[in-house]
Amino acid sequence: MPDTPPLSRRGLLATAAASAALLASGTAATRAFAAPAPTPQRLSALAAQSADGFASVPALGLTTTTGGVAGPTVTVTTGAQLADYVNRNSPYVLLVSGRIEIDGMLTVVANKSILGVGSTAEITGGGLQLGSTTRPGNNVIIRNIRFTHASDDSVSVTNRAHHVWIDHCDFSQGYDGLLDVKRESDYVTISWNRFHDHSKTCLLGHNDSYTADRGKLRVTYHHNFFDGTDQRHPRVRFAEPVHVYNNHYRNNRLYGVASTEDAGVLVEGNYFENVPHPIYSGYDDSGPGRVVERNNVYVNSGAPETLGTVVEPRTFYAYTLDAASSVPGIVAAGVGTGRI
Repeated sequence: MPDTPPLSRRGLLATAAASAALLASGTAATRAFAAPAPTPQRLSALAAQSADGFASVPALGLTTTTGGVAGPTVTVTTGAQLADYVNRNSPYVLLVSGRIEIDGMLTVVANKSILGVGSTAEITGGGLQLGSTTRPGNNVIIRNIRFTHASDDSVSVTNRAHHVWIDHCDFSQGYDGLLDVKRESDYVTISWNRFHDHSKTCLLGHNDSYTADRGKLRVTYHHNFFDGTDQRHPRVRFAEPVHVYNNHYRNNRLYGVASTEDAGVLVEGNYFENVPHPIYSGYDDSGPGRVVERNNVYVNSGAPETLGTVVEPRTFYAYTLDAASSVPGIVAAGVGTGRI
């Protein structure tokens, strides 16, 4: 049997658009929408798919983000197995099957793909930390996994980890941050994830005094659904450029995006719905950041704050911007687990 070809972003958007039409019509076909059967060929194709956004940019000795595709494929079903393989010093494609309970934060070291099988893969009770101070968490892919009830962060990209792609996951009910990027990490893409039932969502930058983050923390956030989460979508310090595009914000009580401490953030083509403060420059005790907004839609939402200029993400990578008015349908049809 021939291998299933990798899905392109264009193909995914086409599928999303078709699914959005089904959602509107309420047909039985909508209820049947799910990921294709996890055959070996399909899983191999998923492992070979390539990142977009900042995770695709050649830098720091890597041409793009490939994860563990150079190594063997292993299915893990227990916390002990997951802890073992993510900590090994060689590439692996790790297939997470079913619900896995862990304690605390598991350190993920370089060259790993952690892929959920089907629509039921879940990591609960703890989280994943990409990299330690002595063992980098570079070139890591995490896709198609539900994260719940973490005792700290659900996922922490830290300690200079670079080239990380987190895609089609579902994050909720953690203790601290759901998906934080900090401590000089760089070249990260966060795409097609759903965040819900939580307050502190996506921190970008450790704190106001950690100036070593300046000139790093280049992150792309696209086609995510910030569904009723309160804040940090993201909250940015020092980084430039940060690219926030084609995300759906709904019922975010405190704010959408906050640019602080001279960060440079481009917010474009997003759909803000019932968000009293969609964009801040400066927040709490943090000084103002630079932020440019364009082509966004604001429905029952406040006015955005903007300041200064920002380096264009197109100087790093090419991308296709969807019309902001179409974002709710596109995101609803393609976001989260069980869709790849």
